[in-house]
Amino acid sequence: MRLVLDWDGTVTERDTLDLVLSEFGDAEIYERVERELEANRMTLNDVIAAEFATVTAPLDEVVAYVVEQARVRPGFAELARARRPLVVSSGFHELIEPVLDREGVRDAVELRANRVEARSHGWVVDFRVADRCAECGEACKRGDLPDGKVVYAGDSHSDYCASLAAGRVFATNGLARFLSERGVEHEPLTDFYALTSEL
Repeated sequence: MRLVLDWDGTVTERDTLDLVLSEFGDAEIYERVERELEANRMTLNDVIAAEFATVTAPLDEVVAYVVEQARVRPGFAELARARRPLVVSSGFHELIEPVLDREGVRDAVELRANRVEARSHGWVVDFRVADRCAECGEACKRGDLPDGKVVYAGDSHSDYCASLAAGRVFATNGLARFLSERGVEHEPLTDFYALTSEL
């Protein structure tokens, strides 16, 4: 059994991309493209690219802010050391790895995420997955799921397709609503002590 975790809003209590955008991005563009995503008029990759094109702050300044502000769910470090999860994120290595370092578990986690180039006229995202999924029509995380039994934990749009392919799902926020609306069985994600006790 392999444990696969989303990062933003799942490992972290609040989405760190949202943290960055609220501090360094353009709120009007953020709100507009998020509405487009919910209406299925933009893909998640298109939304992330548009949002981060409005960020012009230096990377080290943003990293320092994320390391100071980001909070992980209780029990994550212990879970990481015991289970060595695969973390699959629509976020960026450049923002995730410093938090893993802070928590002392960078070597305990296999991380798959996008990359970003922090240009002074707007950040440019290098998306790890470009091919569209046959199931959902987006460049999604489903292809990252390993063979065999998978336990998946997630919270939002980026987790929809992958969660439907997992054997067992722990969900919160938008993912929990998405699965409930479709009658898909899932368990609540509260913290990682509780998740560990259920495994």
